[in-house]
Amino acid sequence: MEKGKIVALEDRIPKLKEQRRRKANRRLVLLLLLFFTMIVVVAYSQSPLSQVKTITIKGNEVYSKVELRNYSGLSNNTNIWKVKKSVVALKLQQLSEVKKADVKIQWPNTIVIHVIEHKRIAYINQDNKYFPVMDNAKILKNRQAENIPVNFPILFEFKEGSALNEMVKGLEELPSEILNSISEIHFTPTKTDQYHVSLFMNDGFEVSATLRSFSEKMVHYPSIISQLDPAKKGIIDLEVGSYFKAFETEVEDKKVEEDNGEG
Repeated sequence: MEKGKIVALEDRIPKLKEQRRRKANRRLVLLLLLFFTMIVVVAYSQSPLSQVKTITIKGNEVYSKVELRNYSGLSNNTNIWKVKKSVVALKLQQLSEVKKADVKIQWPNTIVIHVIEHKRIAYINQDNKYFPVMDNAKILKNRQAENIPVNFPILFEFKEGSALNEMVKGLEELPSEILNSISEIHFTPTKTDQYHVSLFMNDGFEVSATLRSFSEKMVHYPSIISQLDPAKKGIIDLEVGSYFKAFETEVEDKKVEEDNGEG
């Protein structure tokens, strides 16, 4: 038995040596691979190949790609290893019309920027100049409009604050076909209603309303005018109930019904 054990151990010695040699070779290969990888990374980071080659911008409508690229602080001379995504996103989100910015790095040398912009909900007249009003109720004084799109209402006598906040909220809740039918909205507060507004519609009618129930009442506008003579224009009062008064008479009032199935 003793002799048998000694013989078995001797038989195993060459195998153990072979296993150790293989482990040493694998370790050497791993170390060499790690060493050359580090050399490649260092060489890449110091070479022109590590500079940003492509800056892709998506989701922009208000700002041009050139504007957003300039605001981002990125250029083709930027080392991609030094790009801090959160810093670039924060720079872009400081723009008045950018709601959110997402920055991604696509190796080896591409930056992808996706922006979500605030929507323009209306334009406001101030000192005979027109400025965009955004969906966050901010007036962009640095974006004076030369031409106003016909599908945006124009606001008069508003300023940033609670009334404008309510106005924007109400406009956002309206269907696009009703929103597009509004030409002008004048803020006309009274002693009894600090949120009173007067609307001038593209079809020639005038609407008297309050911001407290603006969207709730205006959503029935199509059904209201369907009950009226399109040739006889006048004022539709939506403050309490729904009443119509023709322009050419002072006494002709007509109660119109709201179609609660509309909207």
